[in-house]
Amino acid sequence: MSWLSLHSQSKRGFSLGTSTASAEPEINLIPFIDVLLVVLIFLMISTTFTRYQELAITLPSANGSESQVDNKQVHIAVSSDGRFAINGKVVDRSQLTGALIQLSNQNGVSKDSASNVQVNIDADAKAPHQAVMSALEAARDAKLSNIVFSSQTKK
Repeated sequence: MSWLSLHSQSKRGFSLGTSTASAEPEINLIPFIDVLLVVLIFLMISTTFTRYQELAITLPSANGSESQVDNKQVHIAVSSDGRFAINGKVVDRSQLTGALIQLSNQNGVSKDSASNVQVNIDADAKAPHQAVMSALEAARDAKLSNIVFSSQTKK
């Protein structure tokens, strides 16, 4: 007779060589709790609590007058369909650089004082990106580097 046939005839159920009749498996919770506590401690130590700190800045003050240099302004308007106007006068894209050079020469701008001319680009919100880039390139080609984009605040 084999071992399996002897044990299959008994009504005690299957056991691994133990002779106790009531060997129920037990789950030991102490190691499980220990592991959870270690993980909890690790998370508590490694977590950084961010505080939004504000810098207390005291801005310097100056008792100077306004600048005596009069900045001349050139307004380039870009419409929603990509048309250009310089100081209210409609200009073609191919004439944009020439018109800016002509305006800077009319204002008596030399190469050294070209920074005194401020170029305001007033582009429509729906203007094509290429049209705005063309206005920037025209200002660059006219050696005008003081460029400002106009915007409006939301109400």
